[in-house]
Amino acid sequence: MTRSATVETAIGKLQGIEEDGLCVFRGVPYAGPPIAEARLRAPQQPPPWRGVRAAIDAGRWAPQNPPTSVLLGPPPGPQHEDCLTLNVWTPGIDGGRRPVLVWIHGGGFLTGSGASSLYRGGRLASRGDVVVVTINYRLGILGFLAHPSLAGAAGTGAAGNWGLLDQIAALHWVRDHIAAFGGDPENVTIFGESAGAMSVADLLAAPAARGLFHKAIAQSGPPSAMSMKAAEQVTATVLAETGVGRPETLRTVPVDALLDAQAAVVAQRGAAGLPLTPVVDGVTLPVEPHEAIADGCAADIPLLIGTNRDEAKVFMVSDPKNRAPDEAILRRRIERAFSANGVELAVDDVIARYRAARAARGQPVDPRELWSAIETDRVFRSGSVRMAESQARHQRHTYSYLFSWESPAMDGALGACHALEIPFVFGTLSAPRMDRFAGAGPAAEALSETMMDAWLAFARTGDPSTPRLGEWPPYDAARRATMVLGTGPHVEDAPYEEERCVWESSVALAR
Repeated sequence: MTRSATVETAIGKLQGIEEDGLCVFRGVPYAGPPIAEARLRAPQQPPPWRGVRAAIDAGRWAPQNPPTSVLLGPPPGPQHEDCLTLNVWTPGIDGGRRPVLVWIHGGGFLTGSGASSLYRGGRLASRGDVVVVTINYRLGILGFLAHPSLAGAAGTGAAGNWGLLDQIAALHWVRDHIAAFGGDPENVTIFGESAGAMSVADLLAAPAARGLFHKAIAQSGPPSAMSMKAAEQVTATVLAETGVGRPETLRTVPVDALLDAQAAVVAQRGAAGLPLTPVVDGVTLPVEPHEAIADGCAADIPLLIGTNRDEAKVFMVSDPKNRAPDEAILRRRIERAFSANGVELAVDDVIARYRAARAARGQPVDPRELWSAIETDRVFRSGSVRMAESQARHQRHTYSYLFSWESPAMDGALGACHALEIPFVFGTLSAPRMDRFAGAGPAAEALSETMMDAWLAFARTGDPSTPRLGEWPPYDAARRATMVLGTGPHVEDAPYEEERCVWESSVALAR
């Protein structure tokens, strides 16, 4: 018989359940429903309730188009605009004041949910005696459409970043209520992957998030925010697709029509990257996030940041031409990506330098491997290294990793691809289909335990060193000490240094 667990918060009582020795609360509202006139506006406080509210089932997923891949879990569950909920795993409803880890899911700011089976926080909570929180936030047009006219009367207030503001609202909820769940509001670590990691980086630069978290982990996602000018162009496309004249009118457009417009915008964007992301609006993000971090805006926040060795391979398998590109396709694809993203580097020089660096290490240099390596660095690693450098100038507790474990899927074609580290961090290797994607067996379990312990140690102390892993040296621009997490984790100084140097002269890293 399943036992219930009840906790009283300042806005009402919640009834969760006990699972595997933990108290679990799902679908907890942290903000009011962002519907009708509340659409495309900053989130509001959740309304209080009388009696006991059930917190057994996960909340609905933010409205989104179908995913392009099911590698990482089943398709989305029930969707609705009223989606601003979170989930809590805690070892005890007491005064334990445990470290708190708040997970921000990825999905290109277009898809995903904190309720995904991949992000179940029970294993982390049990192993580290910590409280784990996973959140939903608004996505796509509903979460990241931006335009000056949405700022309200006389241009006051936010003009975008609704999904980022949701994340900040969730962190306010954690600050105000997590003590009732046995957590310590003065020891909160935010962590996320891909768009979630980009959100982590952007939250470091958001004045409204100051004081709401104390450590940060960014997995495969450097700072990312587009200009308001670029956002206005996206909004113009959305208006054309929906047939309305003003951004404010989008508050009355049916959700299905917005999702249709969203799919069209994504298709038109092509090689230019993510179309709906956080935006430098002068309010939530006063300046470009990397610039703010470089200036020391988060000097008091320890940072753990890294990428996977073959990030791009998971995106390549969906395009048959990318599975076995020849030299001509390789060059055209790189030219298109560089041009669309303002990368001022000579394509032939980049290809030659990558080929030479990989050949010197005895690594494959066929067009597919070169395309993967260049795109991995353009989109993920170069910006992450740059962020580590910037933060390390202000914060000595800055640490870097490179994930090198290879997926067994598709006869090894995915390599150490994007998102592969997630089940190792959460200890969810037993989630549906994970054995095919992430692997199984003693070596996989050992790596997962090593990574869980490092993430937990960082959340507790700001230092990811552990007895199992040994000393994890801080990152700096001289040594560039990096923990390589794969078969036999170890420290390497300046891994893939030749490739890193290629990007130093680029004036516009991938957004």
